Amino acid sequence: MHRILTVLIFALLTMTVQAQFSYDLQGHRGSRGLMPENTIPAMIKALDLGVTTLELDLAVTKDGEIIVSHEPYMNPVICLTPHGEEIPSNERSHNIYQMTFAEVIQYDCGTKFHAGFPQQVKFKATKPKLEDMIDVVEKYVQDFGLPRPFYNIEIKSMPEGDGIYHPNPKDFSEIVIALLSKKLGFERFNIQSFDFRVLQYIHQNHPQIRLAMLVENASNPEEQIETLGFQPEIYSPFFPALTKEKVLKLHQKGMKVVPWTVNNTEQMEKLLEIGVDGIITDYPNLAPVR
Repeated sequence: MHRILTVLIFALLTMTVQAQFSYDLQGHRGSRGLMPENTIPAMIKALDLGVTTLELDLAVTKDGEIIVSHEPYMNPVICLTPHGEEIPSNERSHNIYQMTFAEVIQYDCGTKFHAGFPQQVKFKATKPKLEDMIDVVEKYVQDFGLPRPFYNIEIKSMPEGDGIYHPNPKDFSEIVIALLSKKLGFERFNIQSFDFRVLQYIHQNHPQIRLAMLVENASNPEEQIETLGFQPEIYSPFFPALTKEKVLKLHQKGMKVVPWTVNNTEQMEKLLEIGVDGIITDYPNLAPVR
């Protein structure tokens, strides 16, 4: 509880005027360009900037806690050891799936300078439990009269990581869905993944859940959907290869198009002009108001 109060006080000190957006503005890992990624303050900052959806990633600890983390290990780019030491580049031995949550929170993933995001506010931060993050967000929007956000939640997995860095797709999906259905209800979140096994499992076993297929490029949406084996609600590619024609065809199929990760206003404007339904960005403060 002390940790939650500290986060709320920090949020008040950094609060900004909230803009309103007619499209789905998604804060990537909260607001990675401005705050340490996938932390509770990053989510609060994104809310203050008017995002409609919080985008985040999940990992699982040895004792079964679902935590907010882009990698299933402590990333040397952003994290320091419990002793405040650097983790060697490309080192993946600090495996979250082999740690208890008590061990996870000994790592500082907020004070290390990130060359890719020099505007980040730096402070000591730990990887939060998903349920704690949701609790703080929901209390924050209620207390300050903000719109309740949607949650775009990525299950991070790959075949070679099963049982080593994360549970298998079935078990991973089930523990996430159980928590989200209790905390939010099915109408307030979608699940996204690059791992088509995850999407296929959820589609077959939980058809009420909206799904987003993450792809590395938009070179051939129809072929990608055919590979997936069904039509998801959302097509979410890296943005450069998107065209107006591709967006139109996806809309004709009844799908929404939400590209990632778009980090300057000019690119956002161009994508909105060709008809995308939303933007995933590290910099919600740069999003055009329309």
